[in-house]
Amino acid sequence: MYHEVYNEWCNKDYFDKSTRDELKSISGNDEEIKDRFYKKLEFGTGGLRGIIGAGTNRMNIYTVRQATQGLADYIILQHGEDKGVVIAYDSRIMSSEFSKEAALCLNANGIKTYRFDSLRPTPELSFAVRKLGCIAGIVITASHNPKEYNGYKVYWEDGAQITFPHDKNIMKCISEVNSWNQVKIMAEEEAVKGGLCNTIGTEIDDAYIEELKKQSIHPEIISQVADSIKIVYTPLNGTGNVLVRRILKELGFNNVYIVKEQEAPDGTFPTVAYPNPEDENAWELALKLAKEKDADIILATDPDADRLGVYAKNTATGEYTSFTGNMSGMLIAEYILRERTANGTLPEKPALVETIVTTDMAKEVAAAYNIKLIEVLTGFKYIGEQIKLFEKNNSYNYVFGFEESYGCLAGTYTRDKDACVAVMLLCEASAFYKMQNKTLWDAMSEMYAKYGYYKEGLTTLVLKGEKGAEEINNMMEKMSSEMPAAIGGYKVEAMRDYLKGTKKIADGGEEKLSLPKSNVIYFELSGGAWCCVRPSGTEPKIKYYYGVKGSSMEDAEAKLKGLKKALLGQ
Repeated sequence: MYHEVYNEWCNKDYFDKSTRDELKSISGNDEEIKDRFYKKLEFGTGGLRGIIGAGTNRMNIYTVRQATQGLADYIILQHGEDKGVVIAYDSRIMSSEFSKEAALCLNANGIKTYRFDSLRPTPELSFAVRKLGCIAGIVITASHNPKEYNGYKVYWEDGAQITFPHDKNIMKCISEVNSWNQVKIMAEEEAVKGGLCNTIGTEIDDAYIEELKKQSIHPEIISQVADSIKIVYTPLNGTGNVLVRRILKELGFNNVYIVKEQEAPDGTFPTVAYPNPEDENAWELALKLAKEKDADIILATDPDADRLGVYAKNTATGEYTSFTGNMSGMLIAEYILRERTANGTLPEKPALVETIVTTDMAKEVAAAYNIKLIEVLTGFKYIGEQIKLFEKNNSYNYVFGFEESYGCLAGTYTRDKDACVAVMLLCEASAFYKMQNKTLWDAMSEMYAKYGYYKEGLTTLVLKGEKGAEEINNMMEKMSSEMPAAIGGYKVEAMRDYLKGTKKIADGGEEKLSLPKSNVIYFELSGGAWCCVRPSGTEPKIKYYYGVKGSSMEDAEAKLKGLKKALLGQ
């Protein structure tokens, strides 16, 4: 079957010459042909993500058009044509081209588009959807994936990534686009002339920056240490450079040093194999610059600037120490809750939101400030969804939300994780602690002493291709079939199977889960430990999350190492 589709792409005039030539060059390589054509690139609950190239299982202008046609069909069903769609893109290979193809496909369906004049951070796209009153938004990005990848994420009118029922309905509409004849396209000149294709730019930047500034708690402190605090920042050749530097400058930080080799947008990411602030190899140049400048804090944003990584100096050793997403998230949460409580700006019925695989320290912090803690499924779109529900039900006031994968959001101006606001608040917190002769590491150490030594880990197994997908499914089915009595030295107290919607208790009881169904299995373990397994929704991976609570950092590290070995045999 896949050979027939391959031959169609090789010979049909609908596909441009470069596409046909690329495919003809792999003639006879059955393994490569099968990988490119054995299925359509799946539009998951967040969108598309895949390797750039020709084929139905690749990111290219044709798969982008097909997905956009399905989205257009759904928007028309929702009578949202006149509201329009905002489109943004990052620095990745083909991002600009894919964003233009998406715009013109929507225009051909009579839907207005507002496309940014150049690359922008993903959280600004989320902000723009609501600012412009659009029905939806599209951002072309593969986030922190390697250079071979690109992606396509869809947002709905509340500014958050699509959730139920829109995600399922859009997926259904896309699945019904079975012929290239169904895909509408039009010339850019015609779309512009007809008022369908519109360009946006600095006016959205200005409004976005003003919203960021509103999240500052102690702007007056910055001026007191503006000349002494030193910040090293790298955008990792992505979208963060302009707006991150702008917000820091406008807040008054004078000593911001940029990693020059990683400053300019570049989808080949020439200095790193993996443009991800979670990867220690991405920090080599930033750490070198930080040592030269004796920096207080080192920051890195991923290519679409929705994730932030942090290093700060450990005063005990004099070395720069990496912060996990859990650690940086808790530092920001503590700073916001403590300082807004002190100055009386914490709203009534405040809420903190985290995902189920995020640190349990959040429970301790929420209890300390008498704030509601809400847990959601993995994925920041579920945190964004809570903001909408709070406003709809008048139940809580969102204060802060975060996930372990280096993403967080303070405020409700956007509905996705935002590295720009995280940079701003961590730099402000760093200034706050510097006034007390402390570093961010000192502040984190105080949190451990106050709340407990929580430590978490994540191990990802990559299983590519059709065989890999089958193996992942088999692993999940086997795991859900029987609840183990123990994992390592920890008793299994409960097993949550989110796909079945049930929670099995060790004593034989069973409860229904309130969160939506998802292919996730979570084990509640004795001693405050836990572990969780889920396939990635956008990549050929299965992820193992695990966490412990220790009596000291050394105890926590030993416990985490033991749990990882018991869970993965490594």
